[in-house]
Amino acid sequence: MTLKNAALSVREKAYAPYSNFKVGAAIRSASGEVYSGCNVENVAYPEGTCAEAGAIAAMVAAGEQELSEVYVVASSPQPVPPCGGCRQKLAEFGKRDVKVTLATMDGAEFVTTIGQLLPGAFDASHMEDV
Repeated sequence: MTLKNAALSVREKAYAPYSNFKVGAAIRSASGEVYSGCNVENVAYPEGTCAEAGAIAAMVAAGEQELSEVYVVASSPQPVPPCGGCRQKLAEFGKRDVKVTLATMDGAEFVTTIGQLLPGAFDASHMEDV
């Protein structure tokens, strides 16, 4: 299954009764496996989870810790970027040059990288003296 198809498919399963803003994300791990996630809202808004975080959690639960490509899709006028927290999560598991495709349900796509989404990312090198 392509990342696009996986993201589109899982988006339909999103739990978004409050915003009605469904998001699907799919990531390809370094081994080539595809993992997907959707946003899950909660009536206490800050307690929800993002699609990207769900896909990363599925990858980690399967025993993998490196992603090699990302695809995120939402019903929006233009491709919607990951939130700040998800940018940091992507940077934790992917190299700066990892391709990230952001897409709309109408088929518009914007291709970027983790490094472009989060320049100056906080990483393990910042904790070397700890």
